[in-house]
Amino acid sequence: MDSSVETRSALVRRGVRLSYMTIGYNSAEAVVALVAGIVSGSVALISFGADSVIEVTASAAALWRLKADARPAARERAERHTHRIVGWSFLALTAYVTVESVHALWTHEHPERSLPGILILAASVVVMPLLARAKRRVAEAMGSRSLRAEATQTSLCAYLSAIALAGVALNAAFGWWWADPLAALCMTPI
Repeated sequence: MDSSVETRSALVRRGVRLSYMTIGYNSAEAVVALVAGIVSGSVALISFGADSVIEVTASAAALWRLKADARPAARERAERHTHRIVGWSFLALTAYVTVESVHALWTHEHPERSLPGILILAASVVVMPLLARAKRRVAEAMGSRSLRAEATQTSLCAYLSAIALAGVALNAAFGWWWADPLAALCMTPI
């Protein structure tokens, strides 16, 4: 068997494993962040949980793209569709976070402290850069725009984790209620 085919096949298998890992972690991350956000009234945690749902969607789309890799015609179609799905996911999250953050600031919604929220955000600050780096290596080796976009989505999740953590922690430590929706609003440019 041709070594370049073996190499590509190994890259696809690695990409599939990384996608499954991302789907598993982000599913847990979404549940914890959304529940903690709803219980505490934290816009930053709810927004982060919504981003985790989008990350699961992006990883599922990347998984579809990887599984189509063996068939060149299907690969190109999956590449285009996956790239669009990831792009639209970014836009949907930006719209949601902007509306919710402005509403919370306008109405002076005071979120409660959330230890589970702080813990999941802190874990994500560590886990997401590691996953993003591994995905980026696979995407570059395969020359895949859609997989690169999905790796970027994972990198952005790390930045969003840090921003949300700052807002949630400032609220928890000092009672600065406005830090939570402001952190969520700061996520939108990313």
